[in-house]
Amino acid sequence: EVQLQASGGGLVQAGGSLRLSCAASGFTFEDYGIGWFRQAPGKEREGVSYIENDDGTTAYADSLEGRFTISNDKAKNTVYLQMNSLKPEDTAVYYCAARIPSSGWEFEDTSYDYWGQGTLVTVSS
Repeated sequence: EVQLQASGGGLVQAGGSLRLSCAASGFTFEDYGIGWFRQAPGKEREGVSYIENDDGTTAYADSLEGRFTISNDKAKNTVYLQMNSLKPEDTAVYYCAARIPSSGWEFEDTSYDYWGQGTLVTVSS
C-alpha cells in the first residue's frame, strides 16, 4: 500500500522556521519525484517545491524568494521541506505528492499519482 505521511506542521510566529517531513512507503522511492503543494483557505492549491529522488534535481515556486529548501534522505525514504523566514501568507495546509519524473511542469498536480493527507502550517503575525 502506497503511503505518504506528511508531518511537521504547526503554529509559528512570522520570521520563524519549520521543517516538514514526507515519509514515503509502498513504492520505490528513487523512481519517483516528490512535490510539496499547499492550499490556503479560499485559494487554489499551488506547487511549492519538488525533488527528483534519484538525482536530487529540485524546483521551487518563484514566489518563495529562496526561503524554502527541499531535500531527501534516501535511507529513510523521506523528503523534507525546510521553511525559513515564514510569513503569514505561508499559512496553508501543506501536502506532499509523488509522481514518476517527466519533462512536464513539476507543479502540474494532475501529473501526481499519490497524495499525502496534509499538515497544517499556521504563521501568526
